[in-house]
Amino acid sequence: MSHKYKFHNPKGLYFVSFATVYWIDLFVKEIYFEIMTGSLKYSIENKGLLLYSWCIMPSHVHLIFSSLDNKPGAILGHCKTFTSKALQKEISEHYGESRKEWMLWMFKRAGLLNSNVSNMQLWQQDSHPIQLWSPVVIDQKMEYIHMNPVVAGFVAEPHYWKYSSAIDYNGGKGLLKLCNV
Repeated sequence: MSHKYKFHNPKGLYFVSFATVYWIDLFVKEIYFEIMTGSLKYSIENKGLLLYSWCIMPSHVHLIFSSLDNKPGAILGHCKTFTSKALQKEISEHYGESRKEWMLWMFKRAGLLNSNVSNMQLWQQDSHPIQLWSPVVIDQKMEYIHMNPVVAGFVAEPHYWKYSSAIDYNGGKGLLKLCNV
């Protein structure tokens, strides 16, 4: 991983995005969203994830977060490792997944091309953490995260997207426990 793509300040607040290999639209079934949100919930409750904003799109995930234990890289690594294994297992066992063979082949292909992977690779290797240093930048990144489903044409308003923290910032209660920015 490049020097510029590391968590240099363990106490910092970070914006990260991570995507599936080949930008595969994986998150199109409820069970896949549940695995991802379940992992984030587990990380909040057990790993010290302090989540401020989030959104799951079909091929990628955005987060604004920090770490209670000052280990943001470890938390993100655990989440990506767990979800990679759990999602690949669910895909391989899901009887109704019409794209099963194709997706598993693509994950295998990505793994073969990456010397750091022993078998299949679901997530792209990098996450490009960006430390957020001011309220203006935090607001810009949060708006970017929440507007993603609108810009993609999935919903008319950010708070209509179920897999996002936009509802929490619009007076409602979302799927995951958030910290206040």
